[in-house]
Amino acid sequence: MNTSQSVQALFQPVTIGNMKLPSRIVMAPMTRGFSPGGIPGPDVAAYYRRRAENGVGLIVTEGTIVNHPEAHQQPGVAVPHFYGEQALAGWSKVVSEVHEAGGKVIPQLWHMGLNPDRSVNELTEAEIRDIVEAFAQAAADAKRIGFDGIELHGAHGYLIDQFFWEKTNQRTDRYGGDIVARTRFAVEVIEACRQAVGPDYPIVLRISQWKGSDYSAKLAETPEQLGQFLAPLVEAGVDIFHCSTRRFWQPEFDGSELNLAGWVKQLTGKPTITVGSIGLDSEVTSYFSEGKGAEAESTSIDKLISKLDRQEFDLVAVGRALLVDPAWAAKLRDGRWSEMTPFTPEAAKVLH
Repeated sequence: MNTSQSVQALFQPVTIGNMKLPSRIVMAPMTRGFSPGGIPGPDVAAYYRRRAENGVGLIVTEGTIVNHPEAHQQPGVAVPHFYGEQALAGWSKVVSEVHEAGGKVIPQLWHMGLNPDRSVNELTEAEIRDIVEAFAQAAADAKRIGFDGIELHGAHGYLIDQFFWEKTNQRTDRYGGDIVARTRFAVEVIEACRQAVGPDYPIVLRISQWKGSDYSAKLAETPEQLGQFLAPLVEAGVDIFHCSTRRFWQPEFDGSELNLAGWVKQLTGKPTITVGSIGLDSEVTSYFSEGKGAEAESTSIDKLISKLDRQEFDLVAVGRALLVDPAWAAKLRDGRWSEMTPFTPEAAKVLH
């Protein structure tokens, strides 16, 4: 890690809605699988607390499963639930630990998609209503147990994104059609969550162009299409867009240096979070694909700071660097570059 610029812009407090953050650094949501029976224990609470103690302003938890039978599609992975008395008690402890350390925390609410033999095209309207209600109940529970907001996972080819993408949404009813019509499911989820939490509780929506099955996928081919896609989501009640890219420095469209977060902020006026290989020398997918075992070394963040200074986005989400090194943000703030721990795939097997 190195930089020729001051990193202090990353450590300026910021207020977004009624959420006052002590820094611009966000812990990106990363599936960990350390919650047996779907219940996060004291080790999970301590894991998140360590990041808050070391300068992370906002923690977005790993994806948490809403209360729907098909929401969890990773057998054998101990993904946490966001329903049931024991799981919610575990999350309440996470909230307490993060708040005691001076940080803010929001859960990422997640429906992975349907069983492999089904698609969004086969969901009945009654099933859709049940899923919408599951998200709304999770949102209400998040507020009740003290979380500072919620994030809806609408990226990477999971359920909400399966409705967004024309290749997976071939419905001929009101949930399918053009790029605006395909937002209807997400709009209903957002509206139900907004009704459940009230007008002033932050709702973050994570979006991406790329999918887990197709890194070159595009929801929107042009800024105009992106604007059409975003408008109903803003109207439904999104406060912050978390814009997932594999490499934050890559322009989203020809003719502009803006990345996805930059375009979304320009088009909507809403705060945005950028993410994608921040502080590392390669994107995440190359380190989890077969045959890739090399370390991801720290690298310069000059370009990131320049973009933040130009107010292209508001917050900066960091994934693997924070996964392996809970003190990454503090080391960055204090100029302790040589102490930063390189990321390796082995790091994901431990709660550091």
